[in-house]
Amino acid sequence: MTTTTNPNTLARDFAVHFLYQCEADKLFYFSAEYFEMFSSYFKVEGPQKSYLESITKGVLENLNKIDEKISAHSKNWKISRMPVTDRVVLRMATLEILEKMAPDKVILNEAIELAKRYGTEHSGSFVNGVLDAVLAEARS
Repeated sequence: MTTTTNPNTLARDFAVHFLYQCEADKLFYFSAEYFEMFSSYFKVEGPQKSYLESITKGVLENLNKIDEKISAHSKNWKISRMPVTDRVVLRMATLEILEKMAPDKVILNEAIELAKRYGTEHSGSFVNGVLDAVLAEARS
């Protein structure tokens, strides 16, 4: 990514990596120490670090609520059976939708792009379908 990329876009990309690592390490709560080690290692600073912390802390502190929302709209897919990258992207975007952290269109577009970049060939459309339903419910 270039240096002209939006700080929140960069933060979302880092959040995929951080939350993926949390899954791998079975860390299902926010650890400030773990976050600082990650941020330091990847040299995440300034606006990116602030938004990254908001996303990751929000996801990990509201994991059950977020997973319930995703489960309600992911037909025939249990959270535990989803590819980790899809699950992480869905959790991030669901938090952003519920907390109105960014415009809906931005949240959806960036989530779909992250799913395509890090997931399977079907991840983009899967994430799009689930998030459309989450968004429709949240905005009704």
